[in-house]
Amino acid sequence: MTVRVAIGLFGMLLGVVGSATAQEGTWRPLFDGGTLEGWLRLGGEAEYRVEDGAIVGVTKARTPNTFLATEAVYSDFVLELEFRVDAELNSGVQVRSESRADYRNGVVHGYQVEIDPTARAWTAGIYDEQRRGWLFPVEHDQRAQRALRHGDWNHLRVDCRGDVIRTWLNGVPVAYLVDGMTPRGFVALQVHSVADELVGRQVRWRNIRLLELDATAAAETNSAAVAGDFPLVVNLRPNTLTERERELGWRLLWDGRTTTGWRGAHRDAFPAQGWVVENGELTVLESGGREAGRGGDIVTVEELSAFELQLELRLTEGANSGIKYYVTESYDAAGGSAIGLEYQILDDERHPDAKLGRDGNRTLASLYDLVPASKEPRFVRPLGEWNHARIVSRGDGSVEHWLNHRKVLAYDRGSTGFLELVKTSKFKDWPGFGLWERGHLLLQDHGNRVSFRSIKVRELE
Repeated sequence: MTVRVAIGLFGMLLGVVGSATAQEGTWRPLFDGGTLEGWLRLGGEAEYRVEDGAIVGVTKARTPNTFLATEAVYSDFVLELEFRVDAELNSGVQVRSESRADYRNGVVHGYQVEIDPTARAWTAGIYDEQRRGWLFPVEHDQRAQRALRHGDWNHLRVDCRGDVIRTWLNGVPVAYLVDGMTPRGFVALQVHSVADELVGRQVRWRNIRLLELDATAAAETNSAAVAGDFPLVVNLRPNTLTERERELGWRLLWDGRTTTGWRGAHRDAFPAQGWVVENGELTVLESGGREAGRGGDIVTVEELSAFELQLELRLTEGANSGIKYYVTESYDAAGGSAIGLEYQILDDERHPDAKLGRDGNRTLASLYDLVPASKEPRFVRPLGEWNHARIVSRGDGSVEHWLNHRKVLAYDRGSTGFLELVKTSKFKDWPGFGLWERGHLLLQDHGNRVSFRSIKVRELE
């Protein structure tokens, strides 16, 4: 079967809506079961053919990622298909994707629903191909990680409505992403570039169908049938909550507009200088190491016990800051101190603190001066981009630090190991350090410009 290779790019297709003549509410096949009519090959030179009613993608040596893309583009839709993939072969399904001459000479980019039969088990997670990388890795949900049927056919469902993309694998809810970067684009099947030992491996797709949604259906994102039982929402819409997040118990800890709910450490009010609220960002300003002009640390008015916190942070070059939790405000001969456990925020490449401490326990996402964050594998976005931080502290004393939706460390408050670490740290002279039942959350003013947004919390048992 011959594949028609795209000669032009997809810029001319962006004004075309797929299935313009299809009746609303009617599923339509994207693959006729016998030919590759309506599809174009983009990117590399991997092979696509039709065999036994399925599209077969075959890996090829020394070629970049290859995509078989629909000629039509789609905006709001539900896509369903079945796939079967050889062991260890990474693949994926692109949705709302593009290939434009004005973006990196036509490279295919956009949302990719992952196919991952490796031990990592991130099938149906969402990767941003040739742009931002992983948006929704599947590390948090063992149920989703177990949903893939190895060596057999699997059912994938992708629901795109407005800025919400959701995925299901064999009926199990996996990814719930809120992101408005690309509102429409083509659907494509990926054959990944591979090492020599994986040349000739295959991935198959069949029963590919799509249901386009009208404006009314596209607005239905929170009904039980659509929303599903998703345990995690990755919401890239700043300072907002989805209905599903509210159902899971999340609330905004900062409203994105005012300083309500926050005050200066050891103060009754929010600092009059050193911090600004603008463009939906809470920013501590650069002070060049000078005390003059600094606003000092800020803390939540409320105290929390067991909790889960998440926020986005943006570093500047050489910046140092931190998120402290279980903070207690106390006084000694030297004055006031706001002491607590700290999720380190640091430009590891340029700040000298990254090389101090022990075993890297002062690097980004570490438990400052106590437990280092794992270095591999983890994702750190470049300076000027937003990184996602998450802290989970349960009532049983277990604590986790996450960075960009990957767990980078875990420890138990009060365990023998934790207490031994405290004894050899800078906190050794603080009685009961880290063992408080309740405390404030704190954002640190270390004299460097760092911005925060989408600060959310939920109480845990």
